[in-house]
Formats: sequence, C-alpha cells, structure tokens
Amino acid sequence: MVASTRATMRDVAALAGVSAKTVSNVVTGAVPVKEDTRERVEAAMATLDFVPNLSARGLRNGRTGMIAVALPHLATSFSAELLHRIVDSAHTRGLAVQIEETAAQPVRERELISRARAHLVDGLILNPIRLEDSAITRADRLPPVVLIGEVEQPQTDHVGIDSTGAAAELARHVLKAGAKRIAVVGADDRHELATATSRSRMQGVLFALQEAGIVPDPSLAVNHADWTVSGGAAATEQLISRGRGFDAVICFTDSLAAGALHALRRHGIRVPDDVLVTGFDNIELSQFLAPALTTVDLDRVAIADAAVGLLVDRIAHRAGKPRAITTPHHLIVRESTSAHPAGYHP
Repeated sequence: MVASTRATMRDVAALAGVSAKTVSNVVTGAVPVKEDTRERVEAAMATLDFVPNLSARGLRNGRTGMIAVALPHLATSFSAELLHRIVDSAHTRGLAVQIEETAAQPVRERELISRARAHLVDGLILNPIRLEDSAITRADRLPPVVLIGEVEQPQTDHVGIDSTGAAAELARHVLKAGAKRIAVVGADDRHELATATSRSRMQGVLFALQEAGIVPDPSLAVNHADWTVSGGAAATEQLISRGRGFDAVICFTDSLAAGALHALRRHGIRVPDDVLVTGFDNIELSQFLAPALTTVDLDRVAIADAAVGLLVDRIAHRAGKPRAITTPHHLIVRESTSAHPAGYHP
C-alpha cells in the first residue's frame, strides 16, 4: 500500500497556473491578490485537499499563524455574529482563531497578553468593557493588540463606531415621532461603575434631549448586570414598578429591547401605540420580533476586516504609530416606532 503524498504549494500553483508565491499570498493574506486569481487558487486547494502547514511557517518566521479574540460575553447574539465575521476574515488571511471570553474580568485579559508575549499566539483582538479595569492600561510591554468597541487606548490600534452619535440619532428619531418622556434601558446611574458602551450611548441620548430642551428624568434610566433578553425584561419590570410615565424606551442593545418588548406586553403596554421601543446593533432577531425593531445597524464585516487587518499589519510592523478606524452605522426604522405614542400612564 502506497501512502498518499500531501499536496504542496507548488502542486496548487501548478494546477492553478500561478506561482507558488501567489499561492502563499492567498494563504497568508499578506499581499492582495486579484479576485479571479484567488478563486483559481482556492479551487485548486480544494481539488488537491491542500491544508496550509501553519506550524512549519511559524518555525520559519517565528509566528504561530494563530490569533486570539476575546469578547466580554459570548452568549449574546451580537457577539456570535461578530465572531463569525472575525473568524471568516482571519481565515481568508490563513490565520487560525482562538476564541476566549473575558466575562469582564481583567485577569483573563492579562492571561491572554501573557500568552501573546510567550508567542503562543501572534496577536490579540480585545473588547474591554471599561478602560479603568482593563489589563491594557497596566501592561508595560504590549504584544500586537487591536481593541474593538468603545474603549480606546492611545498605545494600541482601535476599531470602533460612533456610539454617541448613533444613540443621539435614535433619540432624535423617537422625539420626532412624538415621544417626550424617554426611558433608557442599559443606562447605569452609578456612573463610576458604568461600562464604556453605557456611558457613550447615554451621552448621545442626553445630547438629543438637550437639543430638544427636555430635562432628563433620572428615574427613567435603568440597567441590569446582564445585557441579555432576560436582563432587558428585568430592567423594564423595574422601570414599570417605579410608577413613572414614559412614551419611549431606548435600549442599548437589541437583546435588551427583546426583553423590554416582553415585559411591556406582559403589562398590556402596546408597542408602538402606547410606547415606542428601539434597540441597538441590528442582530438578526431584531427584524423578526413583533413588532419588528427599530435599531442601529453596525457593519460587522467592516469591523471584523478592519480589526483583523490592523492586527496583521501590527504583527508585521511592531513599531508603527497606532491607528484608529471608525466603521459606519445607520439607523434602521421598523414598526416598533411607527406610531405617535399615546404614552404609558401608571
């Protein structure tokens, strides 16, 4: 019995009619390759069942071909959708991805930084929830790191969105629809403990209220430790129990908004006839809720490609000046804000 021979880059190059260097560029993503050429190379790789030898490549260039991605809570729909895009972007560059959950614990960030320093991974994509707690601020020698989200740190590359501007757009939208008493789910009144996301989005809501000449009512701001569907329901129950009237609820994630819709329905509060509801993130579920949810769409493909691209550049060029990329967003208006609200009056 003759053992099968593992296909090489030269075999792929011969079948695709390109050079071995072009095959390498397709595998690593280090150099852009024309779309038709990339498709021929990928087809040849599939035909030959070619698997890049990342470990051998690592021995030559001191790299593992592995990056790590750590998000605070992997159980949320937004995290799952974003990870899907990051993994896809990394794989097109020939990189494997180690996925971690920090659970908002800086010690886990420190462990990941240590792994990168020990060259167990080539670099990190991190999503801290608060700069004050993040291990990034306490590290005197950082490996290649890209931050995503609202936390910014001048010594690292960063990919984010204009959360403040996006939240202001949501608030202006419900104000234009006739709302005057706007509740916020996800706004932590203990400001010193609030997350960067909560702070930036609340700032946007306050900007819009100030523009409209409306004094915010602190009793209409509620939060829950978990930004999940159940957390949104619990926060909205707390809001209703305070006995204050409101005619709109801005939720800082779509998962929170799904929970809010459940709690409002449970109390016979109609959306949008009595109260308008918005989310944030445009997860897949948002368009299938009843009513479909008005929200802010974040370009996950752009976030993922920017983060992985910055990290690949940082791994190759350690001394360059840190860069920041702000990815686009846009407001998606659906049925949950389609009426002039009569308001909830306890």
